[in-house]
Amino acid sequence: MHFTSLAVNDPSGLSFGNAPRPVELPNGTVIGRDSVVPELNFTLPPMEVNAATRAEVVGQYHQIVTGALERCRALHQTDVVFELETLLEMTLDPSLGTEIVATMRSLCDDAEAKEGIRATIRLTPNDTRDFDRPVRMRTSRHLDAMLELFERGARAGGNLLSIESTGGKELHDDALMYCNVRQMVFALAVLGVRDMRFLWDHIVRIAERTGTLAGGDTACGFANTAMVLAENRYIPRVVAAVDRIASIGRSLVAFEAGATGPDKDCGYEGPFIKAIAGVPISMEGKTAACAHFSQVGNIAAACCDMWSNESVANQKLLSGMAPTAYLEQLVYDTRLMNGAIASNDRATLQRLFVDSDSALDPQAFILAPVNVIPIAAAYVGGSDAVDGTVAAIETALTLMRSAIADGTLHIDDREAEWIDRIEDELATIPRTEDAFVEAMLPEIDGGAVTLSEYGL
Repeated sequence: MHFTSLAVNDPSGLSFGNAPRPVELPNGTVIGRDSVVPELNFTLPPMEVNAATRAEVVGQYHQIVTGALERCRALHQTDVVFELETLLEMTLDPSLGTEIVATMRSLCDDAEAKEGIRATIRLTPNDTRDFDRPVRMRTSRHLDAMLELFERGARAGGNLLSIESTGGKELHDDALMYCNVRQMVFALAVLGVRDMRFLWDHIVRIAERTGTLAGGDTACGFANTAMVLAENRYIPRVVAAVDRIASIGRSLVAFEAGATGPDKDCGYEGPFIKAIAGVPISMEGKTAACAHFSQVGNIAAACCDMWSNESVANQKLLSGMAPTAYLEQLVYDTRLMNGAIASNDRATLQRLFVDSDSALDPQAFILAPVNVIPIAAAYVGGSDAVDGTVAAIETALTLMRSAIADGTLHIDDREAEWIDRIEDELATIPRTEDAFVEAMLPEIDGGAVTLSEYGL
């Protein structure tokens, strides 16, 4: 499927707890139909992961899910999603990742049978392909193990399949540090899009074989890296906002390939994906401060259908274990959103989410529904991913310039100068993939990027 129009054409239709194409999970939980569901993301405390610690590793996940389910019971929370983002060792050895999924599934099934708590497991193997040097996205020695974990983990009880894929990252990292927008767009709209087509064909077919759902991908390794760099003042915030928009096309490919969502958290490009594909999305904001700081703590909730915390280590806090504490925060956040939905006051709460952040940072500004719609429309109006990406960025820069002029976006002069600089650089990008590839060949370090791994 190639998207040429929007599923949501009006900002008023782009809101939390509602998606044009809601998704029913295997246990009957519906995502994107008049409710927001908490999604808890967690990881191990600092420890070795090897054969000697295997039982302890599995035990950690047993403890995390047990504590979270107990808190669901205490808070009368019926629906919950648990995301297992595997660590390197759990993907390189698919039997370990599968054992953790099976352990979690057993606990969830028991809670459903005894208390009626409907818990879904999102399985997110990490992308191990970029551990090869040079990076090999299609011929990596790690690819088979990663796909094996998807298949075995799905059969062990992972209901929702997702990944944070890394195609194009070997070029994007340097481009980001030097604020090279041409290379950023090439890494995302050419290399990233091509890799997503390759990878998501596999993932969708695995989901079909195992009777599970293909969730979605995120540009975490790209635009979230930009967001963190901007927060630490290594790059301009305008550049980070542009990188987020440039990530739309590569994340959209999962849905072009047949994924149904819910899309994965860590992808703040989610609102654009929802506007285009109509799928429900998981988002993270203020409750992700355990993993990274940002300028989008409230506005990230404006369009969410699931609300996540990113990832928190299983460590002791004063109240209890950190994942259990974060589960409680997510439950209370979603209670507020669901209360607004039930009382027909969704628009008021969304306006507060948006207004509290959108004027203070360009990364927040582009996530306001009133800006998401025209940016998304510009993307789908493009002739291909390159043309759409450049058009979407141009639209965002125009919106930023207008908002600065009328006082609805407050950024300093040094940031504002980047709008002109980026526009000048965009003008040098050919507007078709073939022409862009030809133009970029002299600029690409062949030792860093193996173009044949992207079908080039």
